[in-house]
Amino acid sequence: MPGTAPLLTVAALLLAALATVALGVYGGRLARTTSDFLVASRSVGPRWNAAAISGEYLSAASFLGVAGLIAKYGADALWYPVGFTAGYLGLLLFVAAPLRRSGAYTVPDFAEFRLGSARLRRLAAVVVVLICAVYLIPQFQGAGLTLRILLGWPEWVGAVAVGVIVIGNVAGGGMRSATLVQAFQYWLKLTAVALPALVLAGHFLAEERPLGSPAPPVLAERTTVDISTDVVVQVAGPTAATVRGTLDGAAVNGPVELAPGDHELGAGTDLVLEPGSAVPVVAGAPADGAGWLRPGGGFGGTHPTYQVYSLIIATFLGTMGLPHVLVRFYTNPDGRAARTTALAVIGLLGVFYLFPVLLGVFARLYVPQLLITGTSDAAVVLLPGAVLSGLPGQLLAALAAAGAIAAFLSTSSGLLVGIAGVLGTDVLRGRVRDFRFAAVVAGVVPLLLSLTVVSLDLSRTVALAFSVAASTLCPLLVLGIWWRGLTAAGAAAGLSAGGLTAGAATAVSVTGGVDAGWAGGWPADILGYPAAISVPIAFATMVLGSLATRGQDPRTVGRIFVRMHAPEKLGMGADREHGVLGKEPGGPAGR
Repeated sequence: MPGTAPLLTVAALLLAALATVALGVYGGRLARTTSDFLVASRSVGPRWNAAAISGEYLSAASFLGVAGLIAKYGADALWYPVGFTAGYLGLLLFVAAPLRRSGAYTVPDFAEFRLGSARLRRLAAVVVVLICAVYLIPQFQGAGLTLRILLGWPEWVGAVAVGVIVIGNVAGGGMRSATLVQAFQYWLKLTAVALPALVLAGHFLAEERPLGSPAPPVLAERTTVDISTDVVVQVAGPTAATVRGTLDGAAVNGPVELAPGDHELGAGTDLVLEPGSAVPVVAGAPADGAGWLRPGGGFGGTHPTYQVYSLIIATFLGTMGLPHVLVRFYTNPDGRAARTTALAVIGLLGVFYLFPVLLGVFARLYVPQLLITGTSDAAVVLLPGAVLSGLPGQLLAALAAAGAIAAFLSTSSGLLVGIAGVLGTDVLRGRVRDFRFAAVVAGVVPLLLSLTVVSLDLSRTVALAFSVAASTLCPLLVLGIWWRGLTAAGAAAGLSAGGLTAGAATAVSVTGGVDAGWAGGWPADILGYPAAISVPIAFATMVLGSLATRGQDPRTVGRIFVRMHAPEKLGMGADREHGVLGKEPGGPAGR
């Protein structure tokens, strides 16, 4: 990155971080009681809350991962932004208002309110921590990847920097602090992704390049690609190259001709391609423009149709079970405001996702060398500098870097609030000091894990978290809100079955088991995309378990349903006081 580019990037990152810290400190000054830390005293209006939800929801997977996956896999990757947005339609129709009317503070609190079981509450708390931790790890990994690519720093630097800022903000101000930070960061991320996309669109149109030109194109100039991790690439036709390092397990230092098929490049290898060379792509990704444009190819597995439908199930239903999203609806004043918030979020997300899709197309066109290394997640931050020379490209690249760091900070803040709220109220005594201690522990553990587990594509890792949410909290909420027959025993059985199925698949995936030799074909696809199996198992187990066990008294269930579904103007609902759990929200124990 020549000239002043590194300085501009560092300045943009520092400004984004300082703004986050400043807003966090200001929000922390407003936080006094346990209710402030957990749900911002239920005083956040729909427009402000919609921006905050969008800010925390648009994670590294959205800001970086969507564009990278579209650059790599093409048409099928469009299901990621579609699913991430459409999930809020289900949340709007089935969950938002009744959940807010329940008056709960957390999802485990809702489980106890609905089914009257302290054991189920503890089980739900374990599930919440699991989902948030799985979601939090790729945020730290993405921060490390971004700073390594932009500035050449070790990956642990970015992860630790984001972790320290997020832990400090959440421990200092809880939900009050997170709300201000996340609302600001939505607009920062929208600007950081929209402006480069629009400028690059203007550049593309000015070139008068035919819209039907092949993708990926041949390289326009001599390109050197640094292979940072072992990777298998596929070559569509004979390709001349210069390799300095390891090729197919053998040491090579000079010109070679890559035959059609798969080739393994070792970490530390330099691959030099001459102008006019066709670009190799990561094994499993479409190698030509026709395959990239045609849906049905999946995401590199042997059963593409299963992969796509499993992804649809995970993203459409997973949103209804994401703890850090659900807890934000508790901050609305009433159910009507929660419904309005969900509707506004759909609009805000719909606008945002237009631009990563556009950047994904441009990435395949202008920086196809990223398809060789598999680090297509970096496309958004590398595109401006690769296409535009001089100061304009550097400024846009710095803006994109600021948006990326905002994505890591905002989502990590929401996830940490979700974990700390559950640990503080369900494991500890529920005081403010307990929330702060839980925030520190809940931030440090995923941070350490992010430095040790395998790094997958950001959107793929987050999709695994969606699979766990869709297989656990989604059936609990949907059936708990709409089916009177749900019992505590049935809910516990469903949570366990769905959590173990999706959780085991996720654990194997993030530890590298999916790519192991024994996990080819169906095992690899199921482990990488478990929702099509785990979600039906969870719903069926919950229903059958409830039919086989005794539930609550019908009159108790009737009162609960009236509270969840009656309009607020009838005065049938009331917030659950935090003191019910043995802590006083406003007194010394709550401070």
